[in-house]
Amino acid sequence: MDGSPSSRPELPPHEPRPAGAPTALNGTLVADFSRVLAGPVCTQLLADLGARVIKIEHPDGDDMRHASQASIGGLTAAFLALNRGKQSLVLDLSSPAGHAVAIDLISRADVLVENFTPGVMKRLGLDYDAVAKTNPRLVYCSVSAYGQTGAAARRSGYDPVIQAESGLMSLNGFADGPPVRVGPPVVDVSTGMMACNAVLAGLLARQHTNRGQHVEVALFDTAANLGALYGMSHLIDGGVPARFGQAPPGAAPVGLFEASDGPFYLCIVNDRLFRRLAVDVLGRPDLADDPRFSRNRARAANRPALFADLAAIFSGRSREDWMARLQDANVPAGPVRTVAEAYASPEMKARGLARAVAHEIAGTVPNIGPAVRFSHTSTAAPVPAPALGQHSQTVLEELLGYDATRCAALAAGGAFGKAQHGR
Repeated sequence: MDGSPSSRPELPPHEPRPAGAPTALNGTLVADFSRVLAGPVCTQLLADLGARVIKIEHPDGDDMRHASQASIGGLTAAFLALNRGKQSLVLDLSSPAGHAVAIDLISRADVLVENFTPGVMKRLGLDYDAVAKTNPRLVYCSVSAYGQTGAAARRSGYDPVIQAESGLMSLNGFADGPPVRVGPPVVDVSTGMMACNAVLAGLLARQHTNRGQHVEVALFDTAANLGALYGMSHLIDGGVPARFGQAPPGAAPVGLFEASDGPFYLCIVNDRLFRRLAVDVLGRPDLADDPRFSRNRARAANRPALFADLAAIFSGRSREDWMARLQDANVPAGPVRTVAEAYASPEMKARGLARAVAHEIAGTVPNIGPAVRFSHTSTAAPVPAPALGQHSQTVLEELLGYDATRCAALAAGGAFGKAQHGR
């Protein structure tokens, strides 16, 4: 159900990008066969960098179009969050007519991104070996759960399952409780970022090799890298890292504390910061001089006593008061916010991350800006995620050069599925 305009946060309009500024990937054409999450993260980043991304969708559309979430202008929050700046072309790849259009598009593309289960693109005749024959400069990126080869290659994989299997989930939660999944899809999003890096490296390599290549990224591999700090420890001494909740074992005080009116997180990772906390924030130089607390190793060994002292002190003042004191002393700490509080925060506003962009049905839709900034090649102006098949006619006629007769023949041949999409 579309949200009520009165209940939505009021967002400032997007600031126009510098007039005439180039983009990093201007002139780059991306054939995007990905759907759901990791692949679309990759291609949205490429679109942000200025590539023209053609999102090839099944006639039923990307599953994220049907997510049970808030929606606006007929688009779900999940789809809006992952498909900014793309053009939607509906194709039934199982039909000869739809397959022919896909081949034509791929022959012109610089990049192809797909995240089907390994083997699907080969079955469709769209695998790297098949399409590289006619487009040897193509950078072809495959995103999968467990890689393109091996016993697990054809298994379906989803973010929380990968969290469980990779060991990430075993590190999250409290020592006396069960493993807990990380709420946001960190493996999917990180894999999409890895895939974008791989594509950019492929494009850079093409400049001096004059040929494309097949690059692949796997969710499981990304998860292993996300947990590398703990995996490396295990590989060195054979130990099994355990859940530590809010307080990691290596430094103190690091953890959640309660002010008189709410929680905040404190991160003291060295002796210099602890002295600053004790002297400049708390007015308690005796804590910094106490042999139990003067060195990080000693603080870690005496964590219960240290945390008890700090808890008593922090409970005596409001969170706002402590935040002002901590920030004045440049001690790393921050309030534990809800999502609503985070998006209303001065930090969010200062970075201009949440903005409103024009939408032909809803008037405006929210946009969360990319996490990269460039001094010369500014990111592309944000365009909301497309309606299903919104750009089919544009892609067919303007990019591929098809006339009305050919488009009608393709439709009759089932290229776009049983329903007619596009305008």
